[in-house]
Amino acid sequence: MPTSEAAAIAAELRTAMGKLTRRVKQEDRIPLGQAAVLGALDRNGAMTTSDLATDQRVRPQSMARAVGLLMEQGLITRRAHPTDGRKSLVELSDAGRAALEAERGRRAGWLAQGIEAELTDEERVLLARSAALLERLATR
Repeated sequence: MPTSEAAAIAAELRTAMGKLTRRVKQEDRIPLGQAAVLGALDRNGAMTTSDLATDQRVRPQSMARAVGLLMEQGLITRRAHPTDGRKSLVELSDAGRAALEAERGRRAGWLAQGIEAELTDEERVLLARSAALLERLATR
């Protein structure tokens, strides 16, 4: 059972992270689900729609709709699977990669501006150290 101090820190952290996440999302131009698919393809390379659905923890039918929308926008392309003729792979198009980079740039840009405008040098050092701690908690 966590101590009351750990529980209080957890509650404050959850609230602050939620507010920060919602604010960063305001910079988004691509819907969250579609951006997540583009990000998965960027990290993992070409994938089947079924593998994408598993990766994103959604039903295959939902992923098929998302893939269709992204294809209509020219953000992903489809090609034949190299070993299984019944399957196809989807991958980022050049336009999809550019859109994803622009999306990431808007998010990081807003946050970087806030860090520069709001935090002292000492606070920036503390925040950088905290990022590593948050990463460690996230992968627990």
